Amino acid sequence: MAGAAGGQTCAVGSWGDLTYALGPAVIVLVIVALALVLRWAFSPGGSLIARPSRPGRPDDYGLLVPVAAPGSYIEGEIIRRRLEEAGLRATLAMTEDGPRVLVFPADQARAERVLARNS
Repeated sequence: MAGAAGGQTCAVGSWGDLTYALGPAVIVLVIVALALVLRWAFSPGGSLIARPSRPGRPDDYGLLVPVAAPGSYIEGEIIRRRLEEAGLRATLAMTEDGPRVLVFPADQARAERVLARNS
C-alpha cells in the first residue's frame, strides 16, 4: 500500500499489554544480574593475585634436601647456578633459618662433591 507521502506502510507488531509488564521485568533482571556479577567480582578471598611467599622450615620442601646454607640470597643463587652448570637440578628457597640450596636425595652426594671442589 502506498501512504500519503508515497512510501509503503506495513503492520507494526505489538505485544499489547504484555509490553508494560515485560519492560520493567527485563530491567529488574538486568539489575539483579549486574548485582550478582559485582558481588562475585568484589567478594573477599579467592584472589587471582598470588600471596607473598612466607619462609618455611628447611624440612618443609618434600623430597628436596638442603646441600648448602649460604649467607645471603645472592650467594645462594651463585651456588644454585654452579650446581645447574654441573647438570644437577637445584632450587633456592628462603627458609626460617635463611636461604638454603636444595636438591633431590639422589643428587645430594654429587652436589656436595661439586660444591667441595669449587670451594
